[in-house]
Amino acid sequence: MSREANPLDRLTSTPYGTQRPRLLAEQAFSRAAGAPLLSGNRLRLLRDADGHYPAWLNAIRNATHCIHLENYIIENDHIGREFMAALTERARAGVKVRVLHDWMGGFSLNSAALFRPLEQAGGEVRTFNPVRFDNPLSWLTRDHRKSLTIDGHTGYVTGVCISARWLGDPSRGIAPWRDTGIEVTGPAVADIVAAFAQAWSTCGTALPDNEIPPETCEPTGNINLRVIASTPSTSGMYRLDQLIAAVAHETLWLTDAYFVATPVYVQALCAAAQDGVDVRLLVPSTSDIAFISPLSRASYRPLLEAGVRVFEWNGSMIHAKTAVADGRWARVGSSNLNLASWISNYELDIAVEDHEFAETMEAMYLADLDNATEIMLAGHTVKPVEPMHRRPTPRAFREKGSGMTTAMRLGNTVATALRQQRVLGAAEAGLMAMLGMILLVFAAIGLYWPRVLAIPMAMISLWLAVWLLARAWRLRQRHRPPSIPAKKPGDGSPDS
Repeated sequence: MSREANPLDRLTSTPYGTQRPRLLAEQAFSRAAGAPLLSGNRLRLLRDADGHYPAWLNAIRNATHCIHLENYIIENDHIGREFMAALTERARAGVKVRVLHDWMGGFSLNSAALFRPLEQAGGEVRTFNPVRFDNPLSWLTRDHRKSLTIDGHTGYVTGVCISARWLGDPSRGIAPWRDTGIEVTGPAVADIVAAFAQAWSTCGTALPDNEIPPETCEPTGNINLRVIASTPSTSGMYRLDQLIAAVAHETLWLTDAYFVATPVYVQALCAAAQDGVDVRLLVPSTSDIAFISPLSRASYRPLLEAGVRVFEWNGSMIHAKTAVADGRWARVGSSNLNLASWISNYELDIAVEDHEFAETMEAMYLADLDNATEIMLAGHTVKPVEPMHRRPTPRAFREKGSGMTTAMRLGNTVATALRQQRVLGAAEAGLMAMLGMILLVFAAIGLYWPRVLAIPMAMISLWLAVWLLARAWRLRQRHRPPSIPAKKPGDGSPDS
């Protein structure tokens, strides 16, 4: 069986207490994530767009049965057109090609012309959740996933979108975006396809059964993982992130592109750090979404005061969403540490329980810190960048990548003395000043030009009112009990 057995069944088959802590931990992880542990998988870590795009295009060009591509952004630039050309060629060859992209993610970036050749070749393209008059709040739910599956046997889960922005612009001195993803083969691919089928069905007819691989796929490796396909209001990734912060014993290293965590999660990280866990957070110094950086910095102070180490990426943008804990657990995917990802979006992440993979993630994280500035509190001294408890590198990893790991750690030792630090300023004051100015502008508009605010507010209220009344009427019609037809004379009743 590729899926884990019921923990209660395993408890009854072993002496009481022998494996109880481990089984209870597995049960807690499965329930928190809403995803079972899958064994028999093989993984390959992919770094940045120049590691993703060639692998994706090669896989697409070798597809023989079906291709499922789900991505938040597919931009109408030379990268997007290269992917559409490869997909169109496969569709003409008889491969079933299905593409799902988000309306908001692609707003102003793609066009009907980008997808038209693929559709003319027999491929199918769907847009997730475009704005609808009859559902004015639907725009709050986005398909933020980034996945690709080929013939039901190879899958990719990542934070990388299909856009030339991820490659940077050398002519203008803009470095490539830093991002992380993985290639998966084995039983877990069936769950990645199932996640695609779930989102695909929200936009039309369901995915044909012959494009969904069986759950009993042959194992290809020895890695255990969970495919966490978050949907609105399920909060599986939120629960798991909090659980990891609670159970981490030695290290918890996080990378996030749009860190705007809830007070509950900030407290979970603070509690871990105060308990002696080496907690680190790597975020962008500048974001492609301008208001995110001030919001992120507003939460630095409680983290730093609790002992969490905060680093800002020095490059153009770090877009990765990863975590690695205790050298044995790691996560890669599309979920950011904010409410949009945790509560309202469709997201897709892989949580891996494997020492070798986690060690590789740790080495990558240490390399990333060489291009980061540590944020300090005034009067605090920098601690050594190496983890508190360094485990020996597994033999298999030493054989495969000892040169890379040694180089990373030697470079990191030198960089520890040279790494830039910056004292945290009054980040909260800056955010408050910005919000105060925005409110001041609204107040001035309201006093001098009240109609500028009143008319849009009235129109929005009218739109919401009509939608709510129509929704209430539809619900009443749907749940109205069936009427009982009146009896006619001579129908056999006693009164006739």
